[in-house]
Amino acid sequence: MNKRERLERTVAGEPTDRTPVALWRHFPGDDQRAADLARSTVDFQKAYDWDFVKVTPASSFCLTDFGAQDQWEGSLEGTRVYTRRVIQRSLDWTSLRTLDPARGGLGRQTDCLKLITDELGEDVPVVQTLFSPLAQAKNLAGRDTLLRHMRLNPDRVHSGLAILTESTLRFIDALRRLPLAGIFYAIQYADYGVLSEDEYRQFGLPYDKKILDTLPSKWWLNTVHLHGDSPMFKFAPEYKVQAVNWHDRKCEPDLAMGKTLINGAVMGGLAQWEHLHQGTPTTVREAAREAIHQTNNRRFILSTGCVTLITTPLSNIRAAREAVENI
Repeated sequence: MNKRERLERTVAGEPTDRTPVALWRHFPGDDQRAADLARSTVDFQKAYDWDFVKVTPASSFCLTDFGAQDQWEGSLEGTRVYTRRVIQRSLDWTSLRTLDPARGGLGRQTDCLKLITDELGEDVPVVQTLFSPLAQAKNLAGRDTLLRHMRLNPDRVHSGLAILTESTLRFIDALRRLPLAGIFYAIQYADYGVLSEDEYRQFGLPYDKKILDTLPSKWWLNTVHLHGDSPMFKFAPEYKVQAVNWHDRKCEPDLAMGKTLINGAVMGGLAQWEHLHQGTPTTVREAAREAIHQTNNRRFILSTGCVTLITTPLSNIRAAREAVENI
């Protein structure tokens, strides 16, 4: 059974030869250059033979051409810290202009994807990480500034979100010519610890749906990632995707409950810290077996709830990949 067949049958709830599995990580430093990120991503795939490749650029890849600046300061997740925010005053939201997907950071990421797909070929599904407009807005303004503007000057924030959405749609259109399997759509702030349901329904959901409802029909492996400790999973059924990923090991719902709320596959089962980073190969294998049992090995993709840490023991990564072969 090849990777695509395995994944498509998993999403449909049909039996497969084994549970599909994939891990992904940031490559700090390498993520600043298209060729280096492509090389590191390809090498990671060739080392472990995941069922799909999630390409993980820095979150700023879609924002640097607005003027955002960031740097890596040693985060074990490999994420970068924003050193220059674009949005200071609420009027700044109205100054944003739609980006050209063929230039700057978006153009470099397109080049990176072409290098990856050319190297890996059609047999390896490749998905590109995209950040929701509200997640992009958070990075442009910072959390406190964004929340203040949302509550005091909502119309101006909506103006900015419309531009961020249009830039994202243009980038997606530019990606149609590449042999991608889909996108990994990272949603932030659909979280009860940050916003109310009404706030996310106003500032997040409409823009998410505008993007997800217009994805190319040929993209067959689209995933929503609900980031945060208290995800608003109630919105998950409204997203037209094949899989949903969240921090299932540290927040509700668990995988079994999540399956009852969506039509596609649930993706998770391994905690990025407890199992993969701080655990042992035995810990990883036990967690994988528990997750497979919890989901009855149907509509389930083994992964983490977020990125694999850059200092994760390689033996634990190997254990995650090997776990699905020995069950």
